Order: sequence, then C-alpha cells, then structure tokens
Amino acid sequence: MTTSIHPPGPKRKPWGHLLAFHRDPIGFLMRIARDYGDLASFQMGPIQTHLLNHPDYIKDVLVTHHRNFIKIPVVTPRRERKTRPRTTWLKLLLGEGLLSSEGDLHRQHRRILQPGFHPQRLAAYGALMRHYAIGAMERWRDGDTVDVAREMRRLTLPIAGRALFGTDMESEAEEITEAFATIIELQCRITMPVAILFKRFPLPTSRRFQNAMDRLHVTISRCIHERQASGTGGDDLLSILLHAQDSEGNGCGMTDAQVLDHIRTFLLTGFFTTANALTWTWYLLSQHPDVEARLHAELDSVLAGKAPTVDDLKNLRYTEMVLAEALRVYPPIWIMSRWSLSEFKFGDCNLPAKSFILISPYVTHHSPRHFPDPFRFDPQRWTPEARAERPAFAYHPFGGGPRQCIGEGFAWMEAMLILATLAQQWQMRLVPGHPVEMEAQASTTLRPKYGIRMTLRQRKPALTSQAVC
Repeated sequence: MTTSIHPPGPKRKPWGHLLAFHRDPIGFLMRIARDYGDLASFQMGPIQTHLLNHPDYIKDVLVTHHRNFIKIPVVTPRRERKTRPRTTWLKLLLGEGLLSSEGDLHRQHRRILQPGFHPQRLAAYGALMRHYAIGAMERWRDGDTVDVAREMRRLTLPIAGRALFGTDMESEAEEITEAFATIIELQCRITMPVAILFKRFPLPTSRRFQNAMDRLHVTISRCIHERQASGTGGDDLLSILLHAQDSEGNGCGMTDAQVLDHIRTFLLTGFFTTANALTWTWYLLSQHPDVEARLHAELDSVLAGKAPTVDDLKNLRYTEMVLAEALRVYPPIWIMSRWSLSEFKFGDCNLPAKSFILISPYVTHHSPRHFPDPFRFDPQRWTPEARAERPAFAYHPFGGGPRQCIGEGFAWMEAMLILATLAQQWQMRLVPGHPVEMEAQASTTLRPKYGIRMTLRQRKPALTSQAVC
C-alpha cells in the first residue's frame, strides 16, 4: 500500500492567501511555483487550492484525463440550494458558450461549430483581415502618439464582427470595447464572497456591470434578429449557428439563447485576446530592436512591399517565431481552473475529489527548466530544433485537449496578417516615462494596466492599392 504525500505549500492562515493572491496574483503564483515545485497546495479563503506546474500534470488535466476535470461548477448557497443556483461570473457573462458549458452540451456544440473553423473557411477571412489592417494604417500619421492597446482593439473588433455576423461593427467599436473592458474589470469583484451584495443591491459596481452586459446584449441581439428577419444565409459564424444541426447526435440545432451565448463568447475571445497579444508584441519589438530589425528584413524579403496574403504566411517563419515568443512572455489567457470529479494522483500526491486546481500558462511559460533566462524575449526558442527538445505542455497559450481554443487557427492567422501588414510600414516606440504594467487582478486575461502609449514611425509609404476584400 503506497503512502500519499500531501502537496507542499505555505503555512495556513485564517483567511488563507486570498488577500495575497488578490493583490498580486501572478507574483503570488510565481513564488508558490518557485518555492514549492510542480504541485503546490495553498488556501484561498475556504478553498484548498492546488497549482500544477509540470507539463505532464497539465497534460493529464487538459488531455489524458480531461473528463475528470471540469470547469468550476455552479456553487449554491445553502439556503438557496433547493431553489435557484448561483452561477460563476463566467456563466453570468457567457451563459452556455463553449468556454463555460460542460459535458454532453459542450461536446455537441463543439461538433456543430467545428466546420466554421475549417482551414478552407478560415482562409476566406484572410483578405478581410488584411483590409482592416490597411485601414488602420490609413488612420495613422508619422509622429502620432497612440495607445496601442486601444488601436489593436479598434482593429480586431470589426474583423470579429464581420466574421461572426457578416456586418461592419467599426462604428460601434468604441462602445463595445468599453463594455467588455468594464465587464472584465469588475468580474473579480463579482466572484468575491460579497458578490451576493452586488446582485441584490443597486450598488455602483453592479449597475456598471449590468449596463455593460445590457449594451452587449442589445448589439448582439440586433445582429441576430436582423439576420433572421432577412431570411438570407452567409459564410459567417452566425449563419452556421442559426442553421446548424447536430448530425452526429440527436439532430437538434441551437436555441436562440444558445446562439446568443456562443456569439457573445466568440466576440470576446475573437477580438479582446488577439488585441492583447498584438499589443504586447508591439511593446516587445520596441524594446528589442535587433529582433525588430530581423522581422523587418524577413517582411521586406518575402513580401517585397505588398500586403501579405494567407499564402504568404508559410514563408514568414521568423514572424511566426516572434508571435510565439510574445505569447510565451505575455500569454493573453494567463490562468485556467478546473475542478476534479474524483480522486487523482499526481506524482506521489493523491488529490481528493472536488479539488480546485489552477494551471497558469504564465507560470509554466516562465519556468527556467524549459525556458532558460525565461524573462528574456528570444524568438530563437521557436526553431524546430528548440521546439523538439521541450515537452508539449511546457507551452500552452491556447489550452489543450477537447477544450483547446476552437478559434486558435483564426487567432494565429489574424495576428500574423496584422503584424506582417503593419510592421512592413510602421515602427512603434514607447513614450518615455509611460508605465507598462501587467493587469491580471481583474480577469483571466493579461492586459496592460495603463495601456501602452507609443509613437508611430513610418518606415515606407502606406499600402492602399491592395485594400480590396
């Protein structure tokens, strides 16, 4: 009979380490991983929490034994348990979208949606992405100072809107991005133990959250109703959702509420996380002129002054390496959580059923065991030889297994085309004295807390002739 070893971790406190985590979540988890290794245990309020930081353990959770590890389930206060459930913020925001649904429903909807992300369908979006990237350049002027985070959101939202709805959302970009920013900022407060107060009383925080949710609901519902009223189809994701049937399952389609949930999910993940990834990429390039110079040399050689197409991407190897390294240093989704259904053994430690588990791409991506000098930005980590030497789940910016981001191919193509189009013509330099700080307190997304203000420098005349979809 083997002896189960309890995972190591910091000394218990009356309220656990909730305050330390809330103040600096990334710093706290980095210290836990550094001090206690691949599996560490600590208290988050009343919840015993386990941080996994070994690629094999992460693979167990996301791939090999994924059915034993689900998203955090619905939590019900005792006196409400027989009447109505209290959902997590994720379900409050996304309903039963792919990020928040579970079990058979998740598998059914994944089957229905998968054709919408077929490589041939994704390729059709390439000209669209190029068109909006060129449009962004036409707004810019040499010497202008811009918030790159805002500019990237302003660019990626219309792309997501056209791909999702077949409609131009550029005129609404400011309002929608502000609504999402408000929701993400406030979500941490809604998951705190006092969250019930925000739901029962008209506090300023709850009003701001609900107003932002209402703004999204109105816009998405309008797009859905306009498409239904027109009676026309299209190649966008909304058409797939409205006409989908699960041919491998029970043959059912989706309800209006489910369509709304999925569109809300893809709208968030389709522009906010990609915008964050590009924002951090521009910042890293501005701080590493040698990498930027090599990127420019590849773009000039391969593209020869023309806007890139999907067919060009296979020849932009260094551009891909730059993006891969930026996603390592600043993964847009920096943390994931799971809940174990039954007891599971990691190494010498048996975690009981209902264990709360955290996986942090940020923490794993900065492990010196797999990435020497992990805070150094070095695209050479992504040569074929370097990739082959590392375990697969030492790097997992899009998750893995059956719940791996369905839009990964879309995101890679979009980021590559936007970076290649803009970097041909423009350089960006950080405004002296502007603070650059990661904001991880409010959400699973990793964004610059104060934006990133940069000065634009034009390398070549702007592209305009290829701006045709």
